[in-house]
Amino acid sequence: MPKRVSLWDAGCPVARALDVIGDWWSLLIIRDAFDGVRRFSEFQNSLGIAKGMLATRLRDLTERGILETAPASDGTAYREYVLTEKGHGLFLVIVALRQWGEDYLYRPGEARSSLVDTETGTPVAQLELRAENGRALGWSDTRVQKTDNN
Repeated sequence: MPKRVSLWDAGCPVARALDVIGDWWSLLIIRDAFDGVRRFSEFQNSLGIAKGMLATRLRDLTERGILETAPASDGTAYREYVLTEKGHGLFLVIVALRQWGEDYLYRPGEARSSLVDTETGTPVAQLELRAENGRALGWSDTRVQKTDNN
Protein backbone atom coordinates (compact mmCIF):
# COMPACT_ATOMS: atom_id res chain seq x y z
CA MET A 1 0.00 0.00 0.00
CA PRO A 2 1.48 3.41 -0.94
CA LYS A 3 2.46 5.76 1.87
CA ARG A 4 0.11 8.66 2.41
CA VAL A 5 1.46 12.00 1.22
CA SER A 6 1.27 14.82 3.77
CA LEU A 7 -0.66 17.90 2.72
CA TRP A 8 0.44 19.87 5.80
CA ASP A 9 2.51 22.42 3.83
CA ALA A 10 -0.13 22.96 1.14
CA GLY A 11 -1.26 26.52 0.46
CA CYS A 12 -4.90 25.43 0.60
CA PRO A 13 -6.76 25.34 3.95
CA VAL A 14 -8.93 22.44 2.72
CA ALA A 15 -5.83 20.35 1.95
CA ARG A 16 -4.31 21.11 5.37
CA ALA A 17 -7.57 20.24 7.12
CA LEU A 18 -7.76 16.94 5.23
CA ASP A 19 -4.21 16.18 6.35
CA VAL A 20 -5.51 16.26 9.94
CA ILE A 21 -9.02 14.79 9.68
CA GLY A 22 -9.26 13.42 6.14
CA ASP A 23 -9.81 9.74 6.78
CA TRP A 24 -13.17 8.28 7.72
CA TRP A 25 -12.02 6.77 11.02
CA SER A 26 -10.84 10.15 12.30
CA LEU A 27 -14.12 11.82 11.39
CA LEU A 28 -16.13 9.01 12.98
CA ILE A 29 -14.03 9.22 16.16
CA ILE A 30 -14.67 12.97 16.27
CA ARG A 31 -18.39 12.39 15.66
CA ASP A 32 -18.50 9.89 18.52
CA ALA A 33 -16.61 12.29 20.81
CA PHE A 34 -19.33 14.90 20.14
CA ASP A 35 -21.87 12.20 21.04
CA GLY A 36 -20.20 11.66 24.43
CA VAL A 37 -17.91 8.69 23.74
CA ARG A 38 -14.76 9.05 25.87
CA ARG A 39 -12.99 5.74 26.46
CA PHE A 40 -10.96 3.58 24.11
CA SER A 41 -13.29 0.61 24.58
CA GLU A 42 -16.35 2.79 23.90
CA PHE A 43 -14.86 4.03 20.62
CA GLN A 44 -13.98 0.48 19.65
CA ASN A 45 -17.46 -0.85 20.46
CA SER A 46 -19.17 2.00 18.65
CA LEU A 47 -17.05 1.85 15.51
CA GLY A 48 -16.03 -1.81 15.26
CA ILE A 49 -12.50 -0.64 14.44
CA ALA A 50 -9.39 -2.75 15.07
CA LYS A 51 -7.52 -1.86 18.27
CA GLY A 52 -4.31 -0.97 16.46
CA MET A 53 -6.08 1.31 13.97
CA LEU A 54 -8.02 3.00 16.76
CA ALA A 55 -4.88 3.52 18.85
CA THR A 56 -3.14 5.08 15.83
CA ARG A 57 -6.05 7.42 15.05
CA LEU A 58 -6.50 8.48 18.69
CA ARG A 59 -2.76 9.16 18.99
CA ASP A 60 -2.77 11.21 15.76
CA LEU A 61 -5.83 13.23 16.81
CA THR A 62 -4.23 13.86 20.21
CA GLU A 63 -0.88 14.88 18.70
CA ARG A 64 -2.66 17.29 16.34
CA GLY A 65 -4.59 18.91 19.18
CA ILE A 66 -8.09 17.68 18.27
CA LEU A 67 -8.39 15.44 21.34
CA GLU A 68 -6.65 15.40 24.69
CA THR A 69 -6.57 12.82 27.44
CA ALA A 70 -7.96 13.50 30.87
CA PRO A 71 -8.49 11.48 34.05
CA ALA A 72 -11.64 9.38 33.91
CA SER A 73 -14.70 11.29 35.04
CA ASP A 74 -15.73 8.41 37.33
CA GLY A 75 -12.50 8.54 39.35
CA THR A 76 -11.10 5.25 38.04
CA ALA A 77 -7.53 4.89 36.81
CA TYR A 78 -8.64 5.05 33.17
CA ARG A 79 -7.90 7.97 30.85
CA GLU A 80 -10.59 9.49 28.67
CA TYR A 81 -10.38 11.27 25.33
CA VAL A 82 -12.05 14.67 25.21
CA LEU A 83 -12.33 17.24 22.46
CA THR A 84 -10.12 20.30 22.74
CA GLU A 85 -11.16 23.78 21.63
CA LYS A 86 -9.69 22.93 18.22
CA GLY A 87 -11.76 19.74 18.24
CA HIS A 88 -14.94 21.62 19.13
CA GLY A 89 -14.23 23.81 16.10
CA LEU A 90 -15.07 20.80 13.93
CA PHE A 91 -18.71 20.73 15.06
CA LEU A 92 -19.99 22.58 11.99
CA VAL A 93 -17.93 20.28 9.73
CA ILE A 94 -19.64 17.23 11.27
CA VAL A 95 -23.07 18.90 11.01
CA ALA A 96 -22.43 19.84 7.36
CA LEU A 97 -21.46 16.23 6.54
CA ARG A 98 -24.53 14.96 8.40
CA GLN A 99 -26.87 17.30 6.57
CA TRP A 100 -25.33 16.50 3.18
CA GLY A 101 -25.78 12.79 3.94
CA GLU A 102 -29.41 13.37 4.99
CA ASP A 103 -30.10 15.30 1.77
CA TYR A 104 -28.43 12.95 -0.71
CA LEU A 105 -27.85 9.48 0.73
CA TYR A 106 -31.23 8.33 2.09
CA ARG A 107 -34.41 7.25 0.39
CA PRO A 108 -37.58 9.07 1.47
CA GLY A 109 -38.82 7.60 4.75
CA GLU A 110 -35.64 5.60 5.38
CA ALA A 111 -34.74 5.42 9.08
CA ARG A 112 -31.77 7.50 10.24
CA SER A 113 -30.52 9.43 13.23
CA SER A 114 -31.35 13.12 13.52
CA LEU A 115 -29.62 16.11 15.08
CA VAL A 116 -32.08 17.97 17.29
CA ASP A 117 -32.04 21.12 19.41
CA THR A 118 -31.73 20.01 23.05
CA GLU A 119 -33.96 22.87 24.22
CA THR A 120 -36.90 22.23 21.87
CA GLY A 121 -36.36 18.68 20.62
CA THR A 122 -36.88 19.88 17.05
CA PRO A 123 -34.49 19.19 14.14
CA VAL A 124 -31.77 21.79 13.63
CA ALA A 125 -32.08 24.05 10.59
CA GLN A 126 -29.94 23.53 7.48
CA LEU A 127 -26.58 25.24 7.64
CA GLU A 128 -26.26 28.24 5.35
CA LEU A 129 -23.25 30.23 4.25
CA ARG A 130 -23.82 33.94 4.74
CA ALA A 131 -22.04 37.07 3.56
CA GLU A 132 -20.86 39.59 6.11
CA ASN A 133 -24.11 41.54 5.55
CA GLY A 134 -26.25 38.41 6.18
CA ARG A 135 -27.04 37.62 2.53
CA ALA A 136 -27.23 33.87 1.78
CA LEU A 137 -24.40 32.66 -0.46
CA GLY A 138 -24.17 29.70 -2.82
CA TRP A 139 -21.04 28.25 -4.40
CA SER A 140 -21.35 30.57 -7.42
CA ASP A 141 -21.39 33.62 -5.12
CA THR A 142 -17.89 32.93 -3.78
CA ARG A 143 -14.34 32.53 -5.06
CA VAL A 144 -11.01 31.63 -3.54
CA GLN A 145 -8.67 34.56 -3.29
CA LYS A 146 -5.04 33.53 -2.98
CA THR A 147 -2.54 35.68 -1.14
CA ASP A 148 1.16 35.99 -1.79
CA ASN A 149 3.31 36.10 1.34
CA ASN A 150 6.49 37.25 -0.43
